Amino acid sequence: MPKDNSIKTVLIIGSGPIIIGQACEFDYSGSQSARSLREEGINVILINSNPATIMTDPSMADHIYLKPLTTRSIIEILVAHPEIDAVLPTMGGQTALNLCLECDDKGIWADFGVRLIGVDINAINITEDREQFKQLLEKIDVPAAPASTATSFLEGKEIAQKFGFPLVIRPSFTLGGTGAAFVHNEEDFDDLLTYGLEASPIHEVLIDKALLGWKEYELELLRDKNDNVVIICTIENMDPMGIHTGDSITVAPAMTLSDRTFQKMRDLSIKMMRSIGNFAGGCNVQFAVSPDEKEDIVAIEINPRVSRSSALASKATGYPIAKIATKLALGYTLDELQNQITKSTSALFEPTLDYVIVKIPRWNFDKFEGADRTLGLQMKSVGEVMGIGRSFQEALHKATQSLEIKRNGLGADGKGNTNYDKIIEKLTHASWDRVFVIYDAIQHGIPLSRIHEITKIDMWFLKQYEELYILEKEISKYTLETLPKDLLLEAKQKGFADRQIAHMLNTLESKVHTLRDEMNINRVFKLVDTCAAEFPAKTPYYYSTFEAEIERPDGTRYVSNESIVSDKKKVIVLGSGPNRIGQGIEFDYSCVHGVLAAEECGYETIMINCNPETVSTDFDTANKLYFEPVFWEHIYDIIRHEKPEGVIVQLGGQTALKLAEKLEKNGIKILGTSFDALDLAEDRGRFSKLLEELNIPFPQFGVAKTAEQALQLAEKLDFPLLVRPSYVLGGQGMKIVINKKELEEHVIELLNSIPGNSLLLDHYLAGAIEAEADAICDGENVHIIGIMEHIEPCGVHSGDSHAMLPPFNLGEYVLNQIKDHTRKIAVALKTVGLINIQFAIKDDIVYIIEANPRASRTVPFIAKAYGEPYVNYATKVMLGHNKVTDFEFNPHLKGYAIKTPVFSFSKFKNVNKALGPEMKSTGESILFIENLRDDQFYDIYSRRKMYLSK
Repeated sequence: MPKDNSIKTVLIIGSGPIIIGQACEFDYSGSQSARSLREEGINVILINSNPATIMTDPSMADHIYLKPLTTRSIIEILVAHPEIDAVLPTMGGQTALNLCLECDDKGIWADFGVRLIGVDINAINITEDREQFKQLLEKIDVPAAPASTATSFLEGKEIAQKFGFPLVIRPSFTLGGTGAAFVHNEEDFDDLLTYGLEASPIHEVLIDKALLGWKEYELELLRDKNDNVVIICTIENMDPMGIHTGDSITVAPAMTLSDRTFQKMRDLSIKMMRSIGNFAGGCNVQFAVSPDEKEDIVAIEINPRVSRSSALASKATGYPIAKIATKLALGYTLDELQNQITKSTSALFEPTLDYVIVKIPRWNFDKFEGADRTLGLQMKSVGEVMGIGRSFQEALHKATQSLEIKRNGLGADGKGNTNYDKIIEKLTHASWDRVFVIYDAIQHGIPLSRIHEITKIDMWFLKQYEELYILEKEISKYTLETLPKDLLLEAKQKGFADRQIAHMLNTLESKVHTLRDEMNINRVFKLVDTCAAEFPAKTPYYYSTFEAEIERPDGTRYVSNESIVSDKKKVIVLGSGPNRIGQGIEFDYSCVHGVLAAEECGYETIMINCNPETVSTDFDTANKLYFEPVFWEHIYDIIRHEKPEGVIVQLGGQTALKLAEKLEKNGIKILGTSFDALDLAEDRGRFSKLLEELNIPFPQFGVAKTAEQALQLAEKLDFPLLVRPSYVLGGQGMKIVINKKELEEHVIELLNSIPGNSLLLDHYLAGAIEAEADAICDGENVHIIGIMEHIEPCGVHSGDSHAMLPPFNLGEYVLNQIKDHTRKIAVALKTVGLINIQFAIKDDIVYIIEANPRASRTVPFIAKAYGEPYVNYATKVMLGHNKVTDFEFNPHLKGYAIKTPVFSFSKFKNVNKALGPEMKSTGESILFIENLRDDQFYDIYSRRKMYLSK
């Protein structure tokens, strides 16, 4: 039992819907925390309004409240559960901390006798209130940048006059750098100061002297009640100060820090954590270091909670920070807890890494028309990837291969920038693709000293880049037949993909793979083990690398592989890669449930994914985790190593689906719906023929490959037209056009950005109602798990629409058509598993917009609304373990559930907020109403057409 035996029931506050600055890393932390508490026999009550997460799954807590994160909701829960002893607010990001503070201000915790664990109110106030924090640093003698706080416009102007430019404006109590800005000159100051004061809930900003070009570091700490402190991880930002850490490329362990400065930084961070309050839990500290020999250190901020970086640090080291922080909050000490990886040593240790990790953010600027695409103090990325390798170069390459932006890594893919002015501009105004542009600059002959002068990125990193380019040049001198083995091995050890090497040698990827086989240059798998192999690791968490052969005394040669293949029957689940708009945390939810269901069916489960924020990449979710890019070459090598019964692709969104064709071609079994059926649903021509055979109506359409063909089609189809590229997710590139000029412009733009793609032109059913259905099918039997009606009219992407479950305005005649069409299509596609179908309803006729035989964005929402584990059932059907008729479906929902989209437009000034066929929301919440007279429903319904755009 925990040391503090008085704690029997704990309330965990979640982080709410996914927004830029607060993504699914808090779902991961919250899930781990809930499991950690329940291991101790503690009752867990959880509040979170996000239906798409594992954290809000019924299995995670004793009671889950899918309610808005407000003090009103907290009071309702405390009234219903007088047994709650303590609240843990450190797992739900800034949202949870702010709500916790508000409850404290209103005396709610005191009224109900609930105590705070994992942090104390003073710590939150000191660290969030910029003025208090500044005074604390002065008091404990920790260096800080010259700064002053302003609570009015006039005060701000006076401070600027005193300090001079450049300056940084940082609002108090905000998340993801909201409202923060660099001010380089007086002309911009007034606007940015006003914006900052408005962004802060207490209308306070800190104005400090800009430390432009200084190096930035983050430390993750844990402390117990006996004041033992361990530093779990030191993370170095490759990008210098001036770019938000959430938008920076980060590396662990720190690469360019002298040991002397590291020790000093450790001491300062421990001093800071001890000075902000007497609590047991986790902390994140950020420092700036001057880029000269002196290496002066300045403290930037401290967060007394699990942070975005804690999730990264947990995945980087294998040390489960949220799980241990939760146990410390209960009163355990570090030396009493077990190291989760070795199971034989204590948690009072600091991980040692014998590998390197690189995190690269993933942006979605294409969804925010008119957005400023340069990076700065305000976070703009929607997700991130992490690469693990034996060197910085290998990890960097693996991270770039994980991004899914049609790049094969750094260089050697023919897609680099070749325009000098463009390269200089992108280096000067930090761009989202700067990680690639640095390579382009070196390739273009721009000296490293010049790149360093512009970007202030440490020379060590730039030299690493230069080595990669020198190697590319060297390999390009050879052909496939003449390439020496040592050069091929070096290229693989430095992370170059087979595709890149094929590009250098002017040959095919498959031929490079064959050459590797012949030369015995094969991937080997290593354990992520926290102790650099000093103690044996018990956790099957792997990354791949390449090693030179070792010769035994008898002359035989081998390479060391730490991934031992068992003789059990195995199944691989392909993950969904980085979060992005159109493919978010809901696919992580599906993957986790898929893994657990396969385990229940007696399979050894293997997860492949590269997203450090998710529950699917937790080291104990699957029986084996390969933290690798969801990139063909990596997948194929793992499959050849593990030899599974088959691969599940329909739970990982478009990322996994895109690999289905290659799996099919290589004779690897796809579990569930076949590749042919997946392709048939994507291929508009084939799918329409199927609908014709089934006598199911669909909007008139045509396929065009040129602007000329599109204009000819327009004559036949009639405006308005919905134009979209095939095989894309989240409505990418979709637009409604109303005349020939708009059609021509959009088609030319699309064909330039996605060359060789077919464009689909549909007659747009103006004024139609949109609905969608999700179902499970075993090839013969179909069970419809939910039918949702969209509140917004047809033309707003389904991910951006409010969706009502069950429908609120569809008659029996229409509903019967929907049910009939769904069953017919699911069986005709030979669906085995999940299918989502979208409909447009006009004049009581139900038209098919599209069918996706895979897990959809809405499956977790329906599962939460009805309280049914639908992904579990669907996975068992995919595996052939069950038929749909084996399950007893018992959905229960009083009234209606509304899926409410959440947008992150506040991160982008002057962005076009209009909604249309291209998805723009970053997350969602769930709202339960008893009947249609509910004021919240009226409000949503009255605004349904407000943002509609073409």
